[in-house]
This record gives sequence, C-alpha cells and structure tokens, in this order.
Amino acid sequence: MNLLNILLMTQPEGAAGGSMASSLIFLVLIFVVFYFFFIRPQVKRQKDQKKFREGLSKGQKIVTIGGIHGKIVEMQETTCTIEVEGGVKLKLEKSAVAADSQDQLTGEQAK
Repeated sequence: MNLLNILLMTQPEGAAGGSMASSLIFLVLIFVVFYFFFIRPQVKRQKDQKKFREGLSKGQKIVTIGGIHGKIVEMQETTCTIEVEGGVKLKLEKSAVAADSQDQLTGEQAK
C-alpha cells in the first residue's frame, strides 16, 4: 500500500465508494479534536472569569488587565472604584479586572 494513501486515510485508487466516507470521518475527527482542545477550555475559562468578577467584594486586592494593582474601595453594578498606591482612586469596569492580587502572589511563590 502506498504510504501517501495511508497518511491521508484514503483507499487505493482502484477501490470504489469508501473514499467519501473516510473523508467525512476525518473531518469529524478534526472537529472533535478542535472542540476538546480549543473550544471547550476557552468556554470554561470564560465561565470562571465571569464567576470571579461577580464575586468581587470591597477590600479585595486585585490586578487589572492593564497590570495596575489596587484595592477595591467601592462596588457598583458594572463598575468598581479601586485605590492604588498614593491614595489615588480609579473607577473602572468590572470587565477590566483580571485577577486577584493574592492569586498572583501565590502563583509566583509556587515557581
């Protein structure tokens, strides 16, 4: 059997009928691999991030997506006010909060 036929999962040139079925199986297999390795983990990360942002509370130390470290001093429906070093207060969207500052510290200490 030709090595190229084996690699492409096709039948030899003289065979009839099964080529289309094997191509369809190959495409379905590719879709399943993409789903389990790319789509599903991304959806899980988005759910975890949404749950984290909904659980934000006053006094929690956070890091924004821009890398600003601060402490939450006030919470609203879609925004929060954080206090950074020097007593400066910044108002930002909850969607701009990337992580808990304590998670960042424990992650660095584990390395």
